[in-house]
Amino acid sequence: MVQIGYTLMSEQTPARELVDYAAVAERIGFDYAVISDHYFPWIEEMGHSPYCWSVLGAAAQVTRRLPLMTYVTCPIMRYHPAVVAQKAATMGVLSEGRFTLGLGSGENLNEHVIGEGWPPVDTRHRMFAEAIQIIKLLFGGDYVTYQGEFYDVDSAKLYDLPERPVPLAIAASGGQSAEIAAEYGDVLVANEPMPDVVRQFNAAGGQGRPVYGQLPIAYDTDPEAARQRAHHLWRWSAAGGWKVMSELPGPANFAAATGTVRPEDVTRTVPCGNDLDAVVQGVRQFADAGYTHVALVQIGHDQQQPFFDWAEKELLPALREL
Repeated sequence: MVQIGYTLMSEQTPARELVDYAAVAERIGFDYAVISDHYFPWIEEMGHSPYCWSVLGAAAQVTRRLPLMTYVTCPIMRYHPAVVAQKAATMGVLSEGRFTLGLGSGENLNEHVIGEGWPPVDTRHRMFAEAIQIIKLLFGGDYVTYQGEFYDVDSAKLYDLPERPVPLAIAASGGQSAEIAAEYGDVLVANEPMPDVVRQFNAAGGQGRPVYGQLPIAYDTDPEAARQRAHHLWRWSAAGGWKVMSELPGPANFAAATGTVRPEDVTRTVPCGNDLDAVVQGVRQFADAGYTHVALVQIGHDQQQPFFDWAEKELLPALREL
């Protein structure tokens, strides 16, 4: 059975409400919750982007069973990997073992803020692999001194570690990143249904490990209002694919890149309204591609509570039968 998660969408939601939503997601029966780790929203209309690690700490205190996960953190620029390791280990302790560290090679959108420029993709992948190695070494609990191509670590040690090491979920969108995920990760993350990436991950040694995806939906009892909201807030997702999106430096650039995106370009992959079958079919596409977990994203902060009511009474029971 596919596990159904809830996405704490930090780019469209104030920090306090995100914490409240984690508690509601647990109460109504979601299997886990994920949160994005951004400095910026993709477009100005989304309007928020709190520090996800503060939200996670608070969420761990208002929940008891709900697994939590970053979706995903970039450990190559804005955060040094040694700092990511400490944050993740602390979350492992605070959540009593319910935290998974989701990692990805990042977006210019969030990483440019430190003023170091944005490396080409092959360099980013090498940086990413090195950062993961440092994190795993520090999770071992010993002193770590490391001199690499990109990072140095000088006699670092984590003093607060959970009983079991924090699992690593590695994001991938192609063959090279799938191989990194298989080598270092306990979990594969791939947003869209990507059977080829899952096959590459399995062929590289990841067979049998969980695979996480994410499905955006726009719930509303008015389907047309849902379609308009999906276009208004989610058109950034049609900015030309990940190779383009990872290079854009700011919300204004995403707005420019999506100036010709039509509502139907967004709603082609985003179920809109209150059609249960459309959401079930969307999740089924992930299941058929080999995914074990799918996190739902409700587009639109103003419809979160109605979405929760619908999810509890109708959507989650329907998905349990998938």
